Amino acid sequence: MGAAMIAARYHACRMWEIIQAGGPVMWPIILCSVGAAAIILERLWTLQAKRVIPRELTDKVWKLVETRTLTDRHITALEHNSPLGRVLAAGLSNRDQGREIMKEVIEDTGRHVVHELERFLNTLGTIAAISPLLGLLGTVTGMIAAFNAITTAGVGDPKALSGGIGEALITTAAGLIVAIPAMAGYRYLRGRVDALVIEMEKEAIKLVQAFDRHESRGTPANGP
Repeated sequence: MGAAMIAARYHACRMWEIIQAGGPVMWPIILCSVGAAAIILERLWTLQAKRVIPRELTDKVWKLVETRTLTDRHITALEHNSPLGRVLAAGLSNRDQGREIMKEVIEDTGRHVVHELERFLNTLGTIAAISPLLGLLGTVTGMIAAFNAITTAGVGDPKALSGGIGEALITTAAGLIVAIPAMAGYRYLRGRVDALVIEMEKEAIKLVQAFDRHESRGTPANGP
């Protein structure tokens, strides 16, 4: 236990030295890394398929319609159930307005739901884009510091150059270390949102088509 604590303290001190050597540009890079990690973890949790599109939700809703037991209380509960439930609830609230109105309301609600699913993704993409630019900025400031050292101490003193060169290399590496996983996370989460949207559209279409079949049999779908 003692050896582990000593090792942890050593690595913490070493990390602090690297941050200091990277200069002031390291701080916005660190903020970007914290923001990217928080967004990725939050979206991974929020965009779980079971949270967005609960299994068999559409079938359960349709059973309520067929048995003519669907009430406003069920629709309110459905609206707060999940993003898919919100889309279905919007359609069910307008089930007596005709197929076209019902479909239009579902599509409008779906756009709002998609916007919520994409929350923070633009911020994550921005972090992925600016992190290497911050690294490049650190490279420039580091090289400026190195040239200033040459002007002051000449080229014969390697220690005078090491600070600026070290700052340039550290910030470049830090910017890339943040940007690469941030971009990968952005692409993955964007793809997950697209897949979830397609599944929600399928479920919503399934509900509308079920209403069409129900009406074609001459049975009202909006209950007694």
